[in-house]
Amino acid sequence: MDRRILAIQERGKQVPSRDLIKTPAQIAGIRKAGELNTAVLDCVEERIRAGMSTLEIDKLVYDYTTKHGGTPAPLGYEGFPNSCCTSVNDVVCHGVPSAFDVLQEGDIINVDCTTILGGYYADASRMFVIGGETEPRWQELVDVAWQCLKAGEEVCREPYVFVGDVGNAIAKLAHKHHFSVVRDLCGHGVGLQFHEPPDVEHYGHRGTGMLLVPGMTFTIEPMINMGHWEVCIDADDPTGWTVLTADDEPSAQWEHTYLMTENGVEIITH
Repeated sequence: MDRRILAIQERGKQVPSRDLIKTPAQIAGIRKAGELNTAVLDCVEERIRAGMSTLEIDKLVYDYTTKHGGTPAPLGYEGFPNSCCTSVNDVVCHGVPSAFDVLQEGDIINVDCTTILGGYYADASRMFVIGGETEPRWQELVDVAWQCLKAGEEVCREPYVFVGDVGNAIAKLAHKHHFSVVRDLCGHGVGLQFHEPPDVEHYGHRGTGMLLVPGMTFTIEPMINMGHWEVCIDADDPTGWTVLTADDEPSAQWEHTYLMTENGVEIITH
């Protein structure tokens, strides 16, 4: 593997440093964190409903995570006040849970959880359609965002692809459906820390960005907007975390943590 990486580096490509390639023991720990992170989102999926506040979702995440020996990574991270992100309708990401944000029939919401277990991190998010039905174009947005995640995943069916290959596939699919891809936020390495290299952009050119090799763990988390890709920080959020679409149109996102293996990606979270 080292010889292959060196040969690619000699062609002027960006390759990972050795510390980004996880050991078998580290991978085992990240998998366990992924199992708990998945269970947390399963707990949310079982209980989320119209009339529920996003702060109630946050309490579910905190209680379930801590009861099972984990720690919610967002809590206190660079001043973030809660245990998960709850992004409703035109909130792209980093939505701050609140008792005043009460879910309504037809809302779409992304719940994003990152779990620390035994010092290892796993990160994933899911979309939910409150009440099971929403406007047809909003439902298409949710569905296409999922398809974009799977398109990025499909590119990684074999190792030694580039981050740009992933982003290129995602952007092509989103644009085919007349949606846009947020450019100001991206996926990332994860596992030993909340955020590690590389940045996993969801747009770009094939053959660019960092090489993805066996032993690397990272997220793919495309943020797909109904309107323009531009975003802004919510001026009414005193924490400065909430990211909105600049044109007030809805946004959707799905996320998994992945392990690259010799046989392609393994999904660490579900």
